[in-house]
Amino acid sequence: MTMHIGFCGYSHHTKGYSQPKSELSSYLIRLQTEGFCEIVVNNRKMPLKKGGLLLTRPGDLYEITIAGSQNSGDYHLICKGTWIDEWWRRSEKPTFSQINLDEKLLALWRNLIVEERRPSGEEDKELSGYLLKALCLSLERAVHETGSLVSRPYPVTRMLRYIEEHATNTFKVEDVAQSADLSVSRAAHLFKSCVGKTIIEYAVHIRLSTAINQMKYTTMTLEHIAENCGFGTYPYFHRVFKKKYGISPGEYRRQE
Repeated sequence: MTMHIGFCGYSHHTKGYSQPKSELSSYLIRLQTEGFCEIVVNNRKMPLKKGGLLLTRPGDLYEITIAGSQNSGDYHLICKGTWIDEWWRRSEKPTFSQINLDEKLLALWRNLIVEERRPSGEEDKELSGYLLKALCLSLERAVHETGSLVSRPYPVTRMLRYIEEHATNTFKVEDVAQSADLSVSRAAHLFKSCVGKTIIEYAVHIRLSTAINQMKYTTMTLEHIAENCGFGTYPYFHRVFKKKYGISPGEYRRQE
């Protein structure tokens, strides 16, 4: 499948800027990271603030106005190709969305910008293609997780993502609650009612899965695995593992 990146960059405006109405010949993806602007797509006007995501396709009528006397920042991407066509068709792509400004997503965008700046002969089109795919898929997930059709409240999704990222490190329930801007009691109740596990139970589930993979595919000692997967000590890891699987970590490893 073909992919072509026409332009990928970041803009920061301190003065007014406007682009008159024009018909797009490629896909335009734009994410507002600070300040605000006013977008008009197919005669539908929408103000974009921090976290505002714009997804437009070839043939859309597009115009933008950025008022002066502010700091307005945005990432933008112009692209086309058969892979983008297929990605666009497979799920609903709302023109305007409000998403969480996740640092991992922004890092993907920055990496793609840098790759596209390389001089001719030094660029890696394969790498750019994978970065573009990863960015589009990450944006698709962000739109889905913040959309009205998701069965769970968005704060629960934010807590899930925080736990998944920090499960093998030491963290407190207070840290998880703070990631979703909730009190500890509200976070604990909401998480359990939506996920069916407590915050700690979900973290232990991830730690056990990680430990099993390390027992299968590495030669690390069980004590090292216990520490590496967030259990702290081997006795605690042994107790949790045996309660879950009915055998000790050592017995499990020998069976493998």
